[in-house]
Amino acid sequence: MKSIAEIKKEFLQADDEALLRLFEAYADDERAGVVGLIAKYRRKMEKLEAEYRRLDGMWEYERKYQSYGLICGIDEAGRGPLAGPVVAGAVILPENCRILYLNDSKKLTEKRREELYDEITEKAVAWGVGMASPARIDEINILQATYEAMREAVGKLQMAPQILLNDAVKIPQISIPQVPIIKGDAKSLSIAAASVLAKVTRDRLMREYDKVMPEYGFASHKGYGSASHIAALKEYGPSPIHRRSFIGNFI
Repeated sequence: MKSIAEIKKEFLQADDEALLRLFEAYADDERAGVVGLIAKYRRKMEKLEAEYRRLDGMWEYERKYQSYGLICGIDEAGRGPLAGPVVAGAVILPENCRILYLNDSKKLTEKRREELYDEITEKAVAWGVGMASPARIDEINILQATYEAMREAVGKLQMAPQILLNDAVKIPQISIPQVPIIKGDAKSLSIAAASVLAKVTRDRLMREYDKVMPEYGFASHKGYGSASHIAALKEYGPSPIHRRSFIGNFI
């Protein structure tokens, strides 16, 4: 009879199909350690199956518009902060692409977003990131600057998409057909991927700004109007990356 340590190693190395065989092979083993292993891995499989169902649901819009050809998801990060750029992501995923745990970037931990960023950029057919600076936001307003960043992201794609799935907005000055989807980053995998690219790119940039201007705490709040950020703004005045059109109430 195999030891529990040996059986545990088998479970650790097993893929989904092999797990099913292990469940059957050890179904009559009444040792507590083996019973516990089977229960643990059954729960893992159930969670994984639920995740696959969720991901399948997030292909609804991609399936609906697949006749167009290449589908590109578009989203932005950073419309609300008092400092830093607004960043947009554009992503074309391969058909039926599975990226486990990909979701609206706001629902993910920073660690998970960083991991997903690498997987998205590796698996994507094409991807691009655009941004508009704080000065540009002040010059043309945040909405127009967001559109500009989105157009730049689309322009950086290595191939031209035939349709855009956008999170809530319709981008002017783009001739490609567009589908605005309310809360699209939680409904479309392509938009979710774009949201992660935009968020991670912006967060990395804000951490770099923090190294140059540590007094504002950009690494922690990423430019959003937290109490500590507003206190620093009042104490030190605006930095070169603050949006003048956003901070009138604080200085």
